[in-house]
Amino acid sequence: MSGPGVPQQAAPPARAAEPDAPSPQHEAQTYEAQPHDVSTAQAREAFIRANTKLMAPPLVPEIVLHLAEESVPLWQKTEEALAALNVPPPFWAFAWAGGQALARYVLDHADLVRSKRVLDLGAGGGLAALAAAKAGACRVIAADVDPFCAPACRLNAAANDVTLATHSGDLLAGDVVPPDADVVLVADLFYERAMAQAVLHFIDQAHRRGARVLIGDPSRSYFPADRFTQLATYNVAVTRELEDMDIKRTSVWSP
Repeated sequence: MSGPGVPQQAAPPARAAEPDAPSPQHEAQTYEAQPHDVSTAQAREAFIRANTKLMAPPLVPEIVLHLAEESVPLWQKTEEALAALNVPPPFWAFAWAGGQALARYVLDHADLVRSKRVLDLGAGGGLAALAAAKAGACRVIAADVDPFCAPACRLNAAANDVTLATHSGDLLAGDVVPPDADVVLVADLFYERAMAQAVLHFIDQAHRRGARVLIGDPSRSYFPADRFTQLATYNVAVTRELEDMDIKRTSVWSP
């Protein structure tokens, strides 16, 4: 997340999951998107550029992201602009605690992803995915059903001079075969009961297939800590308007 969510959508027809095209190095757009103009990927990229600033998350200064400088104005603007389209809130515009901790851990333990195929589930703006790419993963897929996440990830990849692919199918629906991955990254997805259950099922399946699973989570409401092993803990600076605190103690976990 990584925003803290993979919003559920109607399940697509059963098919093998294929990543979208790898992120190109994007040139700046020459027009400004109107708030309601979000029907195309180009318009969504323009919206992101117009409403964010390139900034480094406090715990991961090696990476820059298109982030909201102030949480409430962008959240309200996006809700107003997209309410009629039933598009989720802008989780992609914030560096959530779990994503920061997970990205920090991946960068500090690059051997876990180096030359590996990595899937970032519920990627949001792609912070954990970018960390994996910087750490030497041979292929990185940032997956999220939010239509803003793919353009946000592409813009962030370009800003960090790395390449990743995006995937917009609902990997939690159960009828989409996930991309092959040696490592699965999960951050901030245990904030809702139904979501947590779906994520746990996905994690169990990935683990059975032999994938290493790494989870960044600040013990959100539905995170079952007793099911995982704690690998590291960080004090993460976060946005008070969204997290109700300035510092959130956050851990990285593994099955």
